[in-house]
Amino acid sequence: MVSYLRKFPSSVAELRDIRSLAAIAMLLALRIVLGMFANVTLPMFGNTVKFSAAFIPIAFCGAMFGPLPAAMVGALGDVLSFLIVPTGGGYFPGFTLSGLLTGLIYGFALYGEKLSLPRIIIAWAVNALAVESFMAAYWLYLLYARQPSYSFYLVARAISLAWKCVPEILILFLLGKPVTKLAAALKRKR
Repeated sequence: MVSYLRKFPSSVAELRDIRSLAAIAMLLALRIVLGMFANVTLPMFGNTVKFSAAFIPIAFCGAMFGPLPAAMVGALGDVLSFLIVPTGGGYFPGFTLSGLLTGLIYGFALYGEKLSLPRIIIAWAVNALAVESFMAAYWLYLLYARQPSYSFYLVARAISLAWKCVPEILILFLLGKPVTKLAAALKRKR
């Protein structure tokens, strides 16, 4: 646990480097674009089952720069996406909190580590259980005036996670090596 907590001050230091800030800003922009255009909603579940590629820049920001920058990309990505293209009524801060926690989870799990398949699976599973299922189901339950039941949203989130677990894990694993090489190249130039 202590080794994970040591990642936080190191990730704060990443924000002092201009190259890191530029890369983090590009990942934030990519998060916004992917969140707006690279997603699909399954109509049989209303708006509750959605596949989105917006997690990719958050996860890779966590792997490259740590938990704080990744949390910033997750939270700011949600807020800026809503400001650019408001969808589904008013702003809901629960999803911003979810984005922040997703960044923290991926940052603590992947920063400074070899992006092995077991590590990626664990990071994905923790995020999937904590954020993508229980929290997201609760946010949807609140957002839609507690209709239908919370268990309906949990089941819908479970179906969503079952469909997207293998593709998301493979994307992170297959792109992990180039991303870690890029991060190493950025750090060598400091």
